[in-house]
Amino acid sequence: MDIAILATALAGTAAAQTCGSLSASMIKMNADMAAGLADMLAQNADRAAALVADGVGENVDISA
Repeated sequence: MDIAILATALAGTAAAQTCGSLSASMIKMNADMAAGLADMLAQNADRAAALVADGVGENVDISA
């Protein structure tokens, strides 16, 4: 077996492992960011609901 072929194969394997590691890291960061965004939206929805006066947004009975 030629040593150049072996070296090329090892370099390719190392590059593939690095690429796989980076993509796993990016997927984890993306999931963490999405979870943080969902938490922030939930907190802001609670705050917005607290600012609205009672009765706002309810159905009004106009049949009478």
